[in-house]
Amino acid sequence: MTGRLVIDYGPDLEAEIEKMEAAIEAYPAIRDRFPARWLALELLEDGDDLRVRLAGLVGGERVLAAADESQARLQARFGDTASVQIPNGRYDWINALVRETVTQSRTDRTPVSDRIDTVVTHRWFGLPIFLASMWVVFKLTVDISAVFLDWVDGVMGGPIARWMATLVDVLGLGNTWVKSLIVDGVVAGVGGILVFVPVLMALYLSLGLLEDSGYMARAAFVMDRIMRRLGLQGRSFLPMLVGFGCTVPAIYATRTLQRRRDRVMTGLLVPFMSCGARLPVYVLMAAVFFPRSRGTVVFAMYLLGILVALVLGLLLSRTVFRAEAPTPLLMELPPYRLPTLRSVWLQMWRRTAVFIRDAGTIILGTSLVVWLLMAIPTGGGSFSEVEVEQSAFGAVSSAVAPALSPAGFGSWEATGALITGFVAKEVVVSSMSQVYGVEDGPETVASAAFVADVQEIGASLFQASADTLKAIPSIVGIDLLDGADQARQGSLATAVRGGFEESSGGHGALAGLAFMVFVLLYTPCMAAVAAERHELGARWMWASILGQTALAWGMAVLVFQVGTLMGWG
Repeated sequence: MTGRLVIDYGPDLEAEIEKMEAAIEAYPAIRDRFPARWLALELLEDGDDLRVRLAGLVGGERVLAAADESQARLQARFGDTASVQIPNGRYDWINALVRETVTQSRTDRTPVSDRIDTVVTHRWFGLPIFLASMWVVFKLTVDISAVFLDWVDGVMGGPIARWMATLVDVLGLGNTWVKSLIVDGVVAGVGGILVFVPVLMALYLSLGLLEDSGYMARAAFVMDRIMRRLGLQGRSFLPMLVGFGCTVPAIYATRTLQRRRDRVMTGLLVPFMSCGARLPVYVLMAAVFFPRSRGTVVFAMYLLGILVALVLGLLLSRTVFRAEAPTPLLMELPPYRLPTLRSVWLQMWRRTAVFIRDAGTIILGTSLVVWLLMAIPTGGGSFSEVEVEQSAFGAVSSAVAPALSPAGFGSWEATGALITGFVAKEVVVSSMSQVYGVEDGPETVASAAFVADVQEIGASLFQASADTLKAIPSIVGIDLLDGADQARQGSLATAVRGGFEESSGGHGALAGLAFMVFVLLYTPCMAAVAAERHELGARWMWASILGQTALAWGMAVLVFQVGTLMGWG
């Protein structure tokens, strides 16, 4: 008795495993480095990394040839690859062991659960159900949270800005560049993005409910069927699903894919999934230009990202990454369960806390750099007292802006915000707050009574909570807010609308849509780029940067030019 666990995979598989073991044992360089049975199973399951390592060893090519022959025989015998048959054998062994050793008074998967799955994972009904669930998520995210978005915006642009300006005055720095740094740099920069924390909390709350209930695993199963038809690796949807939260862990999640070819292709497609950092840009632009259908517009951006990834995946799998058929997706569906408040809250808070932490580090740092560039004169004037267009920031942005004119947003303001987006997509909105709102700085933050400000915050919070409850029925088309326009009407929204109307020749809404498409498709943040280099290599990293930027420009121009010709907007 050796104590070693050996699973019997049946006579046909065991015969091929024995042939593989014999081939492995014939070469000491391989036998001394890898357990023979383990290596045989891994090669039959198509372990790409092991194939690369074996190719450099004496006898490696012969062992790989033996593995290919065994795979071909098993494919002919079963009609399925060994990567399906071996896990099936493990599950059969586990089921047999459980039947012999475990006594259950009830099962987790009831007939009711099975009947739900026949609908939720149905060949034809599964996708519409998935899209409907995503629609509800984005209605909650965009429409229901909009009231609190306006409340945070009012607090940051009103009492908080006034308090900070008053504090600077008390310190005797009111007539210096320090006041501009605090009000126009810190408050306008970080405050401009913190107003979207309610939106992200609503998104993470909705996704947490779906994950904790067990539905997200079904969503992966439904999408697997579609992706395989398009020539994509079925497991690739799981990193893509992570990409809706953040691109960086999604790229690292490609490690779960066995083949190098699948890891690279999935890593190139993951950035097209709209991460949480892009959501504030969508919400702002949709609220400015499409106030009565902003939920639909944001939902369309997410769908467009998925569609672009699927089409590119199809093209890549038939050209650059042409290879054998993708391996099947094998996953165990968890039982349905009622989401627990603690679990959902922890998921929501942890994800939101990461965003808030970034707002205090990356976004703050970028905001200060943007303020500094806006304070440096290039054509006369003194430090911090210069028109933004005449600053270093304006000069760089103006030089790049003509390239974006065909897309309808070739202004230096919009271009400058997109440039800062290369650092992190979160800072696009904060940069717009600084650029468009710079002239509304110290003059709009006159001191006010502290007690009156606190009372204003409390009263507006109560009203926002009541309006949020009234907004919930709007998911099913019932408007208890009497159709009131909840779009943001602050100085930023007004400035953005005016700027896009001017740069587009009166087609502001169309230019705003093209801007969202550009933000969706162009290069992700620097952290994601670093992850691509680490996981995919420098060559594929540069291919991703250049390819995404070119695609973003082309799609944005197409949207604006075709829309203009059709008379839209």
